[in-house]
Amino acid sequence: MLTASAFGADKMDGYDAIAFGCPAMGAEELEESEFAPMFSSCEAKLNGKKIALFGSYGWGDGEWMRSWEETCKNDGADLACDFVICNEAPDGDAIAACKELGAALV
Repeated sequence: MLTASAFGADKMDGYDAIAFGCPAMGAEELEESEFAPMFSSCEAKLNGKKIALFGSYGWGDGEWMRSWEETCKNDGADLACDFVICNEAPDGDAIAACKELGAALV
């Protein structure tokens, strides 16, 4: 597991599959100080890459995750499974979905 500040496009080729996780911030956006710049740098390498997305939010309806998934599809990413999203802290269903997400990547 790597933090956004420890990952970037230069590391993408070293992985067959990648799970990106980010909470919603602001007006349902990816965290903008570290995560969004890192993810933007990786977008050119998403074409054909097996990925999965997960995150949490505290307000709204999850629009940020749907937008993020659409961005990844437009970049040519191979989505290994449906994204995992939860409101606030993960409950039992979200934890089970995260385990399924991990299994879909391997």
